[in-house]
Amino acid sequence: MSLHTILSRRLLRSIVLVSAICTLTNAAHAERADSNKEMTIEAEHLVSDGKKNTRVLAGDVIATRGSLLVKADHAVVTEASDGYQSVLLTGKPGHKITFRQKRDGGPDLWVEGEADRAEYDERTEFVKFISRAKVRYLEGKKVTQEQEGEYLSYDSKNDVFVGTNSSDGQQIPGGGRVKLTLQPKTEKQVN
Repeated sequence: MSLHTILSRRLLRSIVLVSAICTLTNAAHAERADSNKEMTIEAEHLVSDGKKNTRVLAGDVIATRGSLLVKADHAVVTEASDGYQSVLLTGKPGHKITFRQKRDGGPDLWVEGEADRAEYDERTEFVKFISRAKVRYLEGKKVTQEQEGEYLSYDSKNDVFVGTNSSDGQQIPGGGRVKLTLQPKTEKQVN
């Protein structure tokens, strides 16, 4: 296998991890068809450092795969010696990273969110949205559920969602609030 092929495969795997941060926020509900679609990543700049096992994408980073859309200013993908990768996404000062993806279960169901920073660890399948974080579930344009906090995380292996009032993930008494908003379920028509 040529060096070019090896580097291309490693870069593609790294780019896929950028989208994993979003897909795992609601893994059970993300549209399954997206995983079979081509991924496209655009950025103003890319540096892939084989010695440090890092890939840095900068400047208006946009990742699309099916219905998934991720936007950030900067993405850093790091590969550990055992092959597992982690990704860090950040926005420009004053701007957030954002994502939006169709959910299974209906024709117009979506999950979307934003934060100053997002981190994903492939080994643990753990995603963190850090600082001014929001995750929303929508039916069309109607928000059906929303979480807000300084730190929101999702452990997809154990299906555990956590929200805390500090950006380091610790709960600080008197340090602010986490908010969960649930809309009432609409009654189903009985015929």
